[in-house]
Amino acid sequence: MPMLQKPAAMPELTLPARRAGLAAETDVLVVGGGPSGIGAALGAARAGADVILVERYGFLGGNATAALVMPLMSFHTQRPVFEKLGVTNLLPNDHGPGHPVIAGVLKELLERLVQSGGAVAPSLDTGYVVPFDPELFKWVALELLDQAGVCMLFHAFASGVVGDGGVEGVIFETKSGPLVVKAKTVVDCTGDGDIAALSGASYEIGRATDGLVQPMTLMFRMADFNPASFQEYVRRNPAQWRGVHGLWDLVQQASANEELDLAREDILFFATPHPREVSVNSTRVTRVLGTDVWDWSLAEWESRRQMNQLVRFLRRYVPGFEESYAVQSGVHAGVRETRRIVGEYQLTADDLLNARKFPDAIARGTYPVDIHNPAGKGTTLRRIPEEDAYDIPLRALIPQRVDGVIVAGRCISGTHEAHSSYRVMPIAMATGQAAGVCAATASRAGIVPRDVPAGEVQEELRRQGANLDRT
Repeated sequence: MPMLQKPAAMPELTLPARRAGLAAETDVLVVGGGPSGIGAALGAARAGADVILVERYGFLGGNATAALVMPLMSFHTQRPVFEKLGVTNLLPNDHGPGHPVIAGVLKELLERLVQSGGAVAPSLDTGYVVPFDPELFKWVALELLDQAGVCMLFHAFASGVVGDGGVEGVIFETKSGPLVVKAKTVVDCTGDGDIAALSGASYEIGRATDGLVQPMTLMFRMADFNPASFQEYVRRNPAQWRGVHGLWDLVQQASANEELDLAREDILFFATPHPREVSVNSTRVTRVLGTDVWDWSLAEWESRRQMNQLVRFLRRYVPGFEESYAVQSGVHAGVRETRRIVGEYQLTADDLLNARKFPDAIARGTYPVDIHNPAGKGTTLRRIPEEDAYDIPLRALIPQRVDGVIVAGRCISGTHEAHSSYRVMPIAMATGQAAGVCAATASRAGIVPRDVPAGEVQEELRRQGANLDRT
């Protein structure tokens, strides 16, 4: 394939020493402007801290916008969600509509998105997911941070840390040369745990048996889709579509004709706020790691090869897609799993599946254990107790043996199985808000995040509208 191949061995080179400019000093530095970073910056600013958020792209949203990870997955109790998605073997008792277990900055963001026409409010009709427009998401997030007084620096990639025995600042690569932002406390919202790892924090990668991570997926949007024609196909072929996925027979037919070669057995797509558009989540690249630039380059090539096949497949085989076209693909392939920082507590699948509660809870989740097979086809779904939720303890955000930094989002401390649930964006935003509040509290008191009493974080989160109540 026409790309630079990874050398068998990469000898180290001695480079000239570089000097970096001191760009700013602040109470709280948030690295990464995705859902967790948005939550962290707002949580810290509303807790009274001076906040700088640094983002590698020229816009906010992270995977929601750069990788087009659409929609926001459900953060509601699960019985009606699974009924809508066509999942079987539910318990027979009827508990009525699902209710949200996450509020705070997520609720505020969604309310603004809905008011602007940029999202469809979660309901039974949507399967309690939130279809959104990525362009309006960028603007609403920017407006929220601007109104909260958060300073923002774009087009800056974190490449190193400053500090001896603790994180005192972060080095960023920019078009203006290397810059340093110093902070009393740093919130790592990179998704990959880059800052914590650079600081010497321990981490785990992949499943325990072989170290493989969940596959990467390049998301894309198809426009000029005809929903009436597709629904008529589903009416005539009810066994071929279940909620948001299916077309098994058509996939088999196209595969037999050598027109489709995927590491999955079905097609998965979601509605967007635009009635003649769908978001397609059907590429799958296995055995690649998003913290390895060679792997990620390979994944970009392979996922776009798959996307090209899928566009042709949809137009040729699937009613309703005859006149459709790919209007946009992600800036990069979406990464589900890389590093999981080893924290003061490690969440497990048993914690989630038993809806475990913790005295230092700072967020809650209901999304199922959802493991896309790291080695090929198939997806494992194990649901949370249907009218309950699991807690995420503050300790899962605190890296062991490293001071001055707290993590949020999909890199918090947990097993491969637990990660498959808390990795989704609503939960990432909730852990981000908690991390921001903890960072602001630590900065104000002149202490490190691990020494912040959980009760103080919980009190401020409740003041900011977060939902920590037990179901």
